[in-house]
Amino acid sequence: MTEKREEGLSPHAVKSLFSRGRERPEPLDPIRTAFQRDRDRIIHCNSFRRLKHKTQVFIAPLGDHYVTRLTHTLEVSQIARTIARALNLNEDLTEAIALGHDLGHTPFGHIGEDVLDELYEKGFRHNEQSLRIVEYLEKDGLGLNLTWEVRDGIVNHSKSSTGTILGDDWGEIGTIEGEVVRIADTVAYINHDIGDAVRAGIIIEGNLPLEVVSVLGLTHSLRINTMVTDIIESSWDVHSSDIIKEQPAIRMSPAVTAAAKTLNSFLNEKVYNLRAAQEETKKAREVIRFLYRYFTEHEDKLPVEYRRHADTVARGVVDYIAGMTDQYALRRAEELKNK
Repeated sequence: MTEKREEGLSPHAVKSLFSRGRERPEPLDPIRTAFQRDRDRIIHCNSFRRLKHKTQVFIAPLGDHYVTRLTHTLEVSQIARTIARALNLNEDLTEAIALGHDLGHTPFGHIGEDVLDELYEKGFRHNEQSLRIVEYLEKDGLGLNLTWEVRDGIVNHSKSSTGTILGDDWGEIGTIEGEVVRIADTVAYINHDIGDAVRAGIIIEGNLPLEVVSVLGLTHSLRINTMVTDIIESSWDVHSSDIIKEQPAIRMSPAVTAAAKTLNSFLNEKVYNLRAAQEETKKAREVIRFLYRYFTEHEDKLPVEYRRHADTVARGVVDYIAGMTDQYALRRAEELKNK
């Protein structure tokens, strides 16, 4: 019955009945579609639980209301589902991609990602680690055996290190639902990072650039509502029941795109670059470097599951460190230094 209802979705939506399937075929579930099962597997996995203790921007903050990877993930999911529902896309697929997109993020936010990328000879990107988690590391090496569409959305949600904020030169993604998650990720982080910076006393919300406020609005809710509404209106051809020859795209209008880019530049200058120079950020870098050096030099101290599921010591060390929460990384480094 659920699959039958999906027949009324946009012709550009992915219907669960026509999924490309899983690497290991499984019997169908009598109640849930393939994408609903993927969503549930992600929610119940260990990597998802650890997101509640992983930093978004502010490292191990003392306040109760700072954004974590888990709250960020839930915000992305909510924004993406709203867009998908309005555009008549597959909301279950959208939700599954959103909930899994940041499973591979390191402790200490992008600081940890940058340090591992420097240390590991093959480089490190959190979206690729997210894919490695769901394909291989979860369930003691078996992975979650997710559908192709969800795995594609997870690995392709992130722009390249040289990419622009709203996809001018983002790589291709296999589903329109994956595009929704990718733009929802941007909407979420450029807005909630403002709130965290205000809580930390780094900026005052009333000091946002005038060209941003005049287009997006002054408050958190107004900015998100403006951007989400604009995405829906600018991407309305995705909703159409008429078959369109060219694949439509999820997009923003030029005015809102320009305002979002200005806001991101403001955050880079006033928040991200400032945080990178602060003492706690330097400590986070030192912790990641120490842990990487220690475990590559003491392979026997690396937990057995990370040795068993990696082709090299360095790969196992990266998997172990990337899975750590902020507090666990700090505590583990302190324990090893005091031995």
